[in-house]
Parts: sequence; C-alpha cells; structure tokens
Amino acid sequence: MVFWGAFSDRLNYAIIKPIHTKYDRCEVSNYRPVSILTSFSKIFETAMQRRILKHLTKYNTLSTEQYGFRVGLRTDNATYKLATGILNALHKLLVGGIFCDLEKAFDCVNHDILLSKLKFYGISDEDFQLYQSYLGNRYCRTAIYNDNENRNKVSNWARVRHGVPQGSVLGPPLFLLYVNDLPKIINKTSTPISFADDTSILFAHATLIDFNKNIYVIFTTLNEWLRANQLPLNFNKTNYVYFTT
Repeated sequence: MVFWGAFSDRLNYAIIKPIHTKYDRCEVSNYRPVSILTSFSKIFETAMQRRILKHLTKYNTLSTEQYGFRVGLRTDNATYKLATGILNALHKLLVGGIFCDLEKAFDCVNHDILLSKLKFYGISDEDFQLYQSYLGNRYCRTAIYNDNENRNKVSNWARVRHGVPQGSVLGPPLFLLYVNDLPKIINKTSTPISFADDTSILFAHATLIDFNKNIYVIFTTLNEWLRANQLPLNFNKTNYVYFTT
C-alpha cells in the first residue's frame, strides 16, 4: 500500500514473461520482457499516473515533439508531421532524416538519472519519496512455460537495478520524462519527431556544405545525450535517408 510517500515493498515484485517478437526463438534478444504485476500494484500505479499526468499538464512539461503514450495523439499524428515536413522542404531545400531506434530502452533507464529528472520537473517532498520507493527495492524473476512438464520453470528472485517495468501503468509516463529533454537539444537545428523510444530527426538546408555540417552536429549531439543517459542506440535499426523528388 501507499503511505506517506512510500510504495510498499510487497508490491515491487514482478514475474517476467518473455514475449517473442521476431525471428529466431532461440535468440534471447528477440524477446520482450513483460512484467506481470499484482492487481493492487496497478491500482496504486493508476492513482500515481493520474497525479503525475495532471502535474505535467498543469506546467506544460512534456515536449510537443513527443507523440507516444499521450492522450489525443497517435502514430498517424507523428506520421503526418513527418511527411508534411519532408514535402514542404523538398520544393527548395536539401532534405534528410535520421531515424533512430533505442535498443531495450525501457530496460536501460537509469534510476538515479530518472529520479534527478523527476526532481527537476517539480516532483518533490513526499511525491518524490513515493517514486523513489517505487523504483527502489524492486525484484523480479523469469517464468517460462515448459510444455513437457506442463508447468512454469522459474528463476530465482533478482534485484532490478535498471529500467521501468514493461507492462506497468507507470512505465510509459516515467519513460517519457526520461527522454523529455532529448528534442530540446536538437530542435533549433532540426525537426525531431518522437514516438516513445523511436525518434525521427529531419533537417533541411539550401547548400550541401551546411547540410552535411548539420548532419554531423546533430548526430554528435545525439550520441553525447545517449551516453550521458546510458541509453544504447540500435545501429541495426537506425538509418539515414536522403529525400529526393
């Protein structure tokens, strides 16, 4: 239960169910770890989610370039902004885009960095302590169904030191706050469009020299931010595109 800025340790235990997403089933990286939490945990998380969203809305905190997990915004809103930006610029300018994919982004969130950002965005006192206890002392174990034995095989309990639980109510808004400052460091020289952990960056210039220089500056700035926030870029899914008519 939640009392005076404390989230009960009994609610911080999760069963991880690996969900196959693509390709070879024998490759561990092709599974998404979904956390199965107790119903009581989700009830309290829902109350916390409503409070933090109310706070973020009141102070207009979330970046306007972020379209993921937000009321009234969908993938087609992000797609429309992306396509419109490309078509409008193609008439007179050189247009390019970097399409980024963060590898295991939800699982790589650093708790200390996230808490410092919560404090920066005005989450303080008992509210801050509540999130501190929610992220701290989390434990999980993995359960895999064994067809031959007709039962789950489970691992030992292990301490969760990084990440926000996938499948939780609070995971998405906490992740949005974690990456909220990314668009602000590149939106003066480019047009970032984000949907959760997927970020598209458009840039346009009249001359090839400025165009190439901008690509270098943006990608360098992006990599510095990723290193500082301990998020890995998935180079297999990250692409550069030069647009032409």
